[in-house]
Amino acid sequence: MAAEHGRKWDRCLADTAVKTVTGISVGIVFSVLLFKRRTWPVSFGSGLGLGMGYSNCQHDFRSPYLIHGRVVKDQ
Repeated sequence: MAAEHGRKWDRCLADTAVKTVTGISVGIVFSVLLFKRRTWPVSFGSGLGLGMGYSNCQHDFRSPYLIHGRVVKDQ
């Protein structure tokens, strides 16, 4: 039980970090190309990334009986 909880936390933090960095990156690109170097696209992108990561973590912790992609072979 504790090992599964630890795996969920690791997956959660990694997913949130990836989504946040991606949101910041997309915000920087839009800021430079379209919005004349304004800061709000970067903030908006990081907020979207954090929000999506938080939502995924919330769903992951509230569904304890979901099996994540492991194939069990019959012997």
